[in-house]
Amino acid sequence: MLTVLTNGTFFTGKEIIKDKALLLEDGTIKGWIDPVSISTEARVINHEGHYIVPGLLDLQIYGGGGHLFSDDPSFAALTAMATGLVRTGTTGFLITLATNSIALFEKAIDVVRDNPHPAVLGLHLEGPYINPLKKGAHIEQYIKRPERKEVEALLKRAKGVIKMITLAPERCDPEIIQLLLDNGVIISAGHSNATYAEGTAGYRNGIQTTTHLFNAMSPFHHRDTGLPGAAYQADTAYASIIPDGIHVSYPALSISKKVMGDRLFLITDAVEASTGAYPHVRQKDRFTLPDGTLSGSAITLLQGIHNCVKYAGIPLDEAVRMASTYPARLFGVPQRGEITIGQKADLTIFNEAFEPQHVYINGVVYA
Repeated sequence: MLTVLTNGTFFTGKEIIKDKALLLEDGTIKGWIDPVSISTEARVINHEGHYIVPGLLDLQIYGGGGHLFSDDPSFAALTAMATGLVRTGTTGFLITLATNSIALFEKAIDVVRDNPHPAVLGLHLEGPYINPLKKGAHIEQYIKRPERKEVEALLKRAKGVIKMITLAPERCDPEIIQLLLDNGVIISAGHSNATYAEGTAGYRNGIQTTTHLFNAMSPFHHRDTGLPGAAYQADTAYASIIPDGIHVSYPALSISKKVMGDRLFLITDAVEASTGAYPHVRQKDRFTLPDGTLSGSAITLLQGIHNCVKYAGIPLDEAVRMASTYPARLFGVPQRGEITIGQKADLTIFNEAFEPQHVYINGVVYA
């Protein structure tokens, strides 16, 4: 079937296109056409007033659709999360687990490995190999230094489903970092009290990115710029940032964008209300633990893009790239992150009020 998306503003990941229509055939992007030459046989969808962009990717999120994955690491819960997140405009995500027992990690690995929903890209383990001095909302009793035997066992069980691990570089030997890299895991420095030198050494040893820049890490100080300074200076390392104006101020977001350019990308770090091991309590615009510790955001990725534009002075097309093109580049999924001829359509479509309208994943309309 031929489908034509017309009258929208297209952000391809490389350029902005306003005077063309996008032709899809059986869900595959076939090319750009002049609106006046649309075939009468095609199904035409008028997207006037809409933005059509590469599908949004969230590499750190804990739940959705009313479910927190650590409370219920089941097939049904993960499917409900995926359905709920897709409705917000997110076409792909790494379901994330905070520091917890190895037994829970193993159960989650089995569920994610067998989940067929195309929005589920894999598992992000945030911990347990972090620094207790920067534990944030993480459960201290499960924090530990990595031992090779345990890491090997997790990787063997995962069979490739662990896509990312957040760890503290100052608490990990280079051989552990290399083991993870050899198994295709993206390593992110976070929940860390690393000095600038320790952070820099971690990036030189192969750490590719940084978890929620500024949060739960050594501060940027004029005598030791800590992990944020090391991330700024690492020419190839990325960093994620939470664009809610609470975890990080908008001026800090704007400054970091100017320094890091296309190495800075957006995550939500979003959670759901819970009474489990992580008892997240919904406040008006955030989640906290009962003691008031900030524990997660309450935004969607599309809302984060809006915040970048409205409060941090980032152009809309660039804010979109921060939530699609750049995480796709880090994650290594060439079929996502750009609107490219020959690829299956992976698209998020939203209106001028930043409300999601339609979502395509692998050429199929999911919302």
